[in-house]
Amino acid sequence: MRSAFVRSFTRLTATAAVLGGLVVTVPATATATPAPAPIASTSIGPQSRADDAIAWFRARNGSTSYQGYCEKAVENAYGRTGIYASAIANWNDAVRRGAAHRGDLNPPKGALVFWNISSYGHVGIATGDGNFWATSVNGRIGKASLPYFNSYLGWAQPNF
Repeated sequence: MRSAFVRSFTRLTATAAVLGGLVVTVPATATATPAPAPIASTSIGPQSRADDAIAWFRARNGSTSYQGYCEKAVENAYGRTGIYASAIANWNDAVRRGAAHRGDLNPPKGALVFWNISSYGHVGIATGDGNFWATSVNGRIGKASLPYFNSYLGWAQPNF
């Protein structure tokens, strides 16, 4: 009996469904469109995180919206926020953990680069070719060559 019902049902040419007061007619022979295959990610591992963080800064090149908030900018570039109160707090934690590379002007791509230019310090993201992205480059988000600012401290991998 059940198979007779199924055969009868499949012979129908249309099925009506009521969706929120709207009547939609669907052919009985219609099949669902398969979901698209997931896009293969090229972002695998730490280098992709660095590339994504650098792209975040590049997309905001020239913006003044993060002036005075360099630590927030680098954290946001890595998809985080509220990890450290300031760039100098981030640097001091890297020193405490033994992760700071004092004075090294050759940071790898994605490393955080630090300066002691105020009581809050300053931080940017290295591009791996002697340059970095940061706030306060000519008064806005921009790219410059290391060391750029006075009182360069060094670099450390992000701890977030």
